[in-house]
Amino acid sequence: MARYLDIHPDNPQQRLLQQVVDALNDDALIAYPTDSGYALGSRIGNRDGRDRILRIRGLDERHHFTLVCKDFSQLGHLVRVDNAAFRAIRAATPGPYTFILPALPEVPKRLLHPKKRTVGVRIPDHPLVQALVDLLGEPLLSSTLILPGETEPRTMGWEIKEELDHVVDIVVEAGETPAQPTTVVDWSEGAPEVVRVGAGDPSRFET
Repeated sequence: MARYLDIHPDNPQQRLLQQVVDALNDDALIAYPTDSGYALGSRIGNRDGRDRILRIRGLDERHHFTLVCKDFSQLGHLVRVDNAAFRAIRAATPGPYTFILPALPEVPKRLLHPKKRTVGVRIPDHPLVQALVDLLGEPLLSSTLILPGETEPRTMGWEIKEELDHVVDIVVEAGETPAQPTTVVDWSEGAPEVVRVGAGDPSRFET
């Protein structure tokens, strides 16, 4: 059964955050709230975490995973960002956007799109997530919690606890979250292409 931790969304309790980080370091899979619905998360080095996320979501190997970062500095150690992308992404973060960019060698190959060698990155505008990633000390491997046959992310922790009790290890509750996933911008070819319209304003990336 999954542990259910009720954490304050704006002033997360340090001892509860530490429990989540300890579990992540023991290769736990968590369901946690963001500024655009719930997501599934694991440590980057957790090989089984990636496969568990794919199974829960009913996805194949071509799925673009997202690395959730604390800040732009951390993001810059994972992906190649040219000057135009740098300015636009810096201006849009933190916020409900996911950017697909060419991965740097620091990102494990098993997390990359098999043909494009790209990965998603994002900096959520959510105090709990920022505190969690800061305490973890590294980006969080993540994927929006959209279940097979559904189009919107889950928004309430207690529902996730009931439905995914035996397939995740921790459910973090922090109040209801927005029901829109992130806006996804593919910047891997040198110019922005909005591939999913979500919570973020896509017009700032339309050329």
